[in-house]
Amino acid sequence: MTPRFPAGIPGDMIYKLFTTPEWQALRSDGRTMGAPIDLSDGYIHFSTADQVVETAAKHFAGVEGLWLLGVDDGPLGEALKWEVSRGGDRFPHLYAALTLDQVDWAQPLPLVDGAHQFPAGLE
Repeated sequence: MTPRFPAGIPGDMIYKLFTTPEWQALRSDGRTMGAPIDLSDGYIHFSTADQVVETAAKHFAGVEGLWLLGVDDGPLGEALKWEVSRGGDRFPHLYAALTLDQVDWAQPLPLVDGAHQFPAGLE
C-alpha cells in the first residue's frame, strides 16, 4: 500500500499509530493483532481525531519512523468497543485482528523539532 494523505478527516475515522516495523509487518502479513502493548492488553488501541496527537506525545515522544493509519470505524462492527481510558475519555479498542484492507490510508509522521507532524485537521 502506498502511503497517501487523507482528502478529508471523516467523523467516523479512527487512528492507529505504528512504528515502521509494525506497519511493514501489517503490509507483509495482511493482518495484525497490534503492537506489543496491544498484545499485552488483549485489544488494539486506537484514538479519535481529538486524541491521537496526545497519544503520540504520551506514548511515542521522539520516536522516529512513526506511521499514522486511518481506519473507518463502521466496518469494524461489534469487535470495536468504546471504553473509558485516559482522563475519562472513551477510546476505540478493537477486539479482533486489523486487516490491511481495513486501513483506508497510511502516512509517515515525520519528526520536526522533536514533534510529530500531523496532517491538517489533526494537528
